[in-house]
Amino acid sequence: MKNEIRIFFTALMFYTRIPCPSYADHDEEYLNKATRYFPLIGWIVGAGAVLSIYLLQFILPLSVCVILSLATTVLITGSFHEDGFADVCDGFGGGWTQSKILEIMKDSRVGTYGVVGLLILFILKIAATFELLQLDIAFAFKTILLAHVLSRFTAESVIFTHEYAREDATSKVKPLAKNLSLKNLLIGGMITVPAFLLFQNPLVFVVFIPVYAMKMYLASYYTKWINGYTGDCLGATQQVTEGIVYLTMLALWKFM
Repeated sequence: MKNEIRIFFTALMFYTRIPCPSYADHDEEYLNKATRYFPLIGWIVGAGAVLSIYLLQFILPLSVCVILSLATTVLITGSFHEDGFADVCDGFGGGWTQSKILEIMKDSRVGTYGVVGLLILFILKIAATFELLQLDIAFAFKTILLAHVLSRFTAESVIFTHEYAREDATSKVKPLAKNLSLKNLLIGGMITVPAFLLFQNPLVFVVFIPVYAMKMYLASYYTKWINGYTGDCLGATQQVTEGIVYLTMLALWKFM
């Protein structure tokens, strides 16, 4: 039990800005195992978004609550995944060879592709969340949780199904994302399933289709250009599939 607690806090330390006990560090062994709790981090971040909307709706317009809920998730994670998404936009948008793409993604500066990509991503999230809340607030809250949990499991699954792109000591996920055991993937899956059960409707599982299709497309795209994925690619996958969940659930709402 002590070992599992340390693994969990290692995941919490790595994927969020939430203060953790001093014994949680960047030990490679624990970082590799911590990947199993990536969907659990989704529960925490999603809960933060839901709680902020629920509390703020009593004093602020719903549209403002949605923007502040997005800000809450960014504060919790320290823009960890958004940074990866922006790097991927810049790298694949501005690079035409594997070496150039990787070089651009390692640059700490954000370029035009990254800025435009983030603007579109944030507008999409805000608009979709607002529309969901207008339809049914309980349904919206469940969707927010599902989006954060499933998108992280999807990113986690890329580690299991595809190869890491580079041996690079400066890569932010090198100790973590080069491999994932079947056991850890199954643990991540078990943490993800309850997010579907919140809806008490089997139709919700339809969301797997576009999410899986997008995951495979992105992973094959990464492989085509850089022979695998990087940490930034995982962040981009999480962000894109989170948006796919919102859009799919908007489409499914009238049938549920």
